[in-house]
Amino acid sequence: MNSKDLERVLDRLRRGTLSTAQAMRRLRTLPYEDLGFAKVDNHRALRRGFPEVIFGEGKSVPQIIAIMGKVASKRQPVLVTRVAPEVYRKVRSRFKKARYHPEAWAITLEAGRLRETRPGSPKPKAAREGAGKPGILVVAAGTSDIRVAEEAALTAEIMGNRVERVYDVGIAGLHRLLDHMDKLLKARVIVAVAGMEGALPSIVSALVDVPVIGVPTSVGYGTGIKGVAALMGMLNSCSSGLLVVNIDNGFGAGYSAAVINRHSGHTHA
Repeated sequence: MNSKDLERVLDRLRRGTLSTAQAMRRLRTLPYEDLGFAKVDNHRALRRGFPEVIFGEGKSVPQIIAIMGKVASKRQPVLVTRVAPEVYRKVRSRFKKARYHPEAWAITLEAGRLRETRPGSPKPKAAREGAGKPGILVVAAGTSDIRVAEEAALTAEIMGNRVERVYDVGIAGLHRLLDHMDKLLKARVIVAVAGMEGALPSIVSALVDVPVIGVPTSVGYGTGIKGVAALMGMLNSCSSGLLVVNIDNGFGAGYSAAVINRHSGHTHA
């Protein structure tokens, strides 16, 4: 249930078109629903502006399907992160309109889209060209960082944002990044994804006056320690205004970027 749904219930109760008992039935599962193996937080959209996101890694397919069903039943958008294609194929047998995003390893289901897919059906809002609030830019150092970058971009998109992408602009060829200065200067918040030594977010942060969210990835050779070197490099950056999330946490970066963009009112020339 989101804020508009709650307002409708309270308004109908006030006007007398909904009884107290009916309202209580609607609100009884508002805090959460206990599935035994999971407690689905139905209240999160009211608190945070977006429903609970399902972390798919480590969950069985029946568990993912059950949680998806509870979120979707509230006519809320569904996002499942960290799932392989074979998981999606099984999920789609239950949710025909679920979409798989292979570069992000994620499943989405638009709010209210539970019926079987028909040829020519429109894409979910998050994937429609030009949909959402502008202002978020996702940059990735290398092609190997794209999966994490796409997780960030998809998360921000399904939360109602228009996302621009600039990939393969790492510091080994700095001119590639500088060719996109117009996009850097127009963004309200930037997600910068990098493995190896993780220098890209520091460079980006030094060039702009908006929040930059650094995402270290586990891409790199032995002494990169699966992203630890990139993480430490970003945490020790001398560039002010750089925020850092955990290794490979594209979801966390995309979510944070969406929250920042939601509350950002300024625009750049």
